[in-house]
Parts: sequence; C-alpha cells; structure tokens
Amino acid sequence: MSTKLGELNQTKVVEALNANSIGKSIRLCGWVRTRRDSKAGFSFLEINDGSTLKNVQVLAEAKLPNYESEILKIGIGSSVEIEGTVVASPGKEQATEIKADSVKVFGYADPLTYPLQKKGTSMEFLRTIAHLRPRTNTFGAVARVRNEICKSIHNFFQSRGFIYVHAPIITGSDCEGAGQMFKVTTFDLLDVPRKEDKSIDFEQDFFGRPTNLTVSGQLEAEIYATALTNVYTFGPTFRAENSNTSRHLSEFWMIEPEMAFCNLEGNMSVAEEFLKTIFNDVLTNCGTDMQFFNERIDKTVIETLKGIVESDFVRLSYTEAVDVLLKCGETFEFPVSWGIDLQSEHERYLTEKKFKKPVIVCDYPKDIKAFYMRLNDDNKTVRAMDVLVPKVGEIIGGSQREERLDVLEQRMKDAGLDTEEYWWYLDLRRFGTVPHAGFGLGLERTVQFATGMSNIRDVIPFPRAPKSADF
Repeated sequence: MSTKLGELNQTKVVEALNANSIGKSIRLCGWVRTRRDSKAGFSFLEINDGSTLKNVQVLAEAKLPNYESEILKIGIGSSVEIEGTVVASPGKEQATEIKADSVKVFGYADPLTYPLQKKGTSMEFLRTIAHLRPRTNTFGAVARVRNEICKSIHNFFQSRGFIYVHAPIITGSDCEGAGQMFKVTTFDLLDVPRKEDKSIDFEQDFFGRPTNLTVSGQLEAEIYATALTNVYTFGPTFRAENSNTSRHLSEFWMIEPEMAFCNLEGNMSVAEEFLKTIFNDVLTNCGTDMQFFNERIDKTVIETLKGIVESDFVRLSYTEAVDVLLKCGETFEFPVSWGIDLQSEHERYLTEKKFKKPVIVCDYPKDIKAFYMRLNDDNKTVRAMDVLVPKVGEIIGGSQREERLDVLEQRMKDAGLDTEEYWWYLDLRRFGTVPHAGFGLGLERTVQFATGMSNIRDVIPFPRAPKSADF
C-alpha cells in the first residue's frame, strides 16, 4: 500500500480539472463513476472524490502491469488511487484529463449488488441508503452547498467580532414554551421510581430534575451577550413535533446570534445583511453546484438567490401587513384578521406578489409570541420580527428581548411559567440589564431554500423524523 496515504498531498479532482494543472505529476484518490474500454488498448475511468460535481477522466493504457488483472474488473463505486500526469484533453467536455502511470484499486464494488448503478434513482429510495447517497451528484452538491453556508455563517460573525458560544444540548428549560421536547432520563421505563402520591420521583434521576433536549440556545446566548456583547450559537436543536412533512425535522441545526445594546431596528439590519452574505457566498463559491440545481431541481434557484442579494428588504409592521392582506382581493385558505399568526400563504403573497422582494414584518400581537419579547407601549404588540422570502415565507424569526424586570416577570406569569425556575434569567435583568436582541435561522431550511430541494430530509446527512432514526 502507498506510503503516501497518511499525507494530505494528494491532488483533488477540482484541481486536476483546472487547465493550470496541465503538465503536473499528481496523485489522486476517489471513486469510479464510469469505465469505458477501447479496442485500441486502453480504458477511460471517470473519477470523483467529492471536491466538485464534475468527474476527471483518467486514461489507463493496456501496458499498465495490472490492466487485465485489476483495471478491467473495476466497476462503478470502486475506489482507486491514480498516479500520473495532467494533460490537455482532446475532448470538448473537459479541459484536462490524467494519463495514468499507475492505477491502484483499494476496493471493488460488485456491479450486481451496488445500489447506485442506475440513473434516475428516486429520492425516497436514496433515503433508505443514507450511507451511500452522498456518492450521487445531487447529495454531493447538497453537501458542498451546506458546507459553504456553514463556512459563510461563521465568517460573517467572526469577521464582525461575535464570539461563538456552545449552548447546552441537555436543558431544564423550555425556551419556546411549546412543550414538544424530547425528555432525557436514565430511568428504567419499565420501573420508574415514584413518590407516595404516584408522581415521578425525578430526584432519583441522573440530573435530579426533569430535563430535555434543547429546542433553542437563545436563553443561554442571552447570558453570554450580557457579558461579552455580541455572541452566536450554532448547534443541534430538537423538537418532538409529530409532523411528517417535507419541511419538518426532529433534529436540526440552528444559528442564533444575540446582541447586547441592540434594538429591533439593529436586529433587522443584521438579519438582512446576514442573509445577503450567505446567499452571495453560495452564488460566488458554488457556481457549478448551483447550476446543477438550477438545471435539475428548480430552474429559479439562482434567480431567487440573486433577487435576495440585490434587494433592499421591505419593512412593515404586522398591522400594516394585515391591512395589505385584507385589501388585496386574494382568497386565502386561512382568513386574515388582526391577531392571527400569519400563514405561509399570507407571507408568500407579501413577498411574491405585493412587494416581489424579501419582507421583514415586525411588531406582532403579544398573544401569539413568546414571553421574552419586549412589550410595546401599546400593551398589545411586542418587538418581534420575521424575515420573509419568496417561495417559503418565514426564514428568520427574532425579536428585541424584554429587558425590564417587572414587565418580564408579569409576562412569564401570564404565560403560566414558574418564575422561580427562571431565576437565573431574571438575574440578567436584576444585575446590569441592557437592551438586547437576536434571531434564529434554521440551517436546513436555509440549505433547502438555496438548493431548491423539495424535502428537508434531503439537505441533512442523516434525517431524524417521526418513525425514522436509522444510521
């Protein structure tokens, strides 16, 4: 076996395809996509290593010592190491190809049982083989775009002086108050300890109290924002919502910046700049993959992303939005009235028909928003915001947080929350309280929007959903 395997000096396919590499001696490793044999005494291997959507063509001549014994047995899915020289390609579809000096086979793939032999394999089938689907063009492209989005997110905040904070995955608080949380316990579920009144004795559990998987890192981010000014979290969150739809996951990743000394207006400005930066980076750095999505998945994805990058987002209050919807003459499945939570059809009308650009709606009725959002002087609305984009509606949700201790305590009581359970959260208002704001962006919905993929389960490597926890 090659002594070079422990080194990171191998050439990537994306580099070998560059005309500037012509004349270079290279070592390349990857998986075979196709093999074509010529009667003239050579074979063409198409190799991909995941660095790009495109394959590089390798010319393997019959004079190679293992040509008949190994190379002619190579099938789709086999893994190989190529050593050779990058040369100009006589073909029209690529600028370069590799003339092989040696071809080493690491692992064969049986053509009779390898599941990715046929083209046009359905997304439903590929979800059953999540361990192999990254080798397809579609899922390789999704992974690269997802990676670019993650890189862009970190670059955006790091370049602006935000500090990355890791929020806990196991928590005793419910940020959203929805109650749809996965419980964490070490109890034997067939023999749960109980008190005399038959209630569960959580004092005997691992943490000594009820705990859950987090639905948000916001409350913890507020702690660090009130010490470090600008922070962000980026990690997995969980929701035990029994929604088996193309837009819901039970495990997903959230990005949640929190900014001290910031009001709602500043929050909206950061959110707008944030989205524009992410989608501009995708368009700039994932051109080949985005062209693939535009041709194969959704013929409008590039146009849509460009529209967001080049637009000035519209800003209007919830009351103004409701007024627009009531006067628009459209027939909606869900009737519009002041006090309802806007549905996707309402949000899409605003972005796709009325304004034809992204819209930020703010100042929502307090009764449909969370306890931690700052109450406006009208005592009816809170300083909440939703960023709406074409095709999906809401993509970011956020607010200016309630920094006044007395108002927050009353809001928590109105929501039925035990203020003693949130003593530490209230302490942030007791000791040096400051105006602060933040928002949340779901990574998977962002990737789904950017790629045009129809099902959110296809933009996360290993989807977790009701009745689905394989791999």
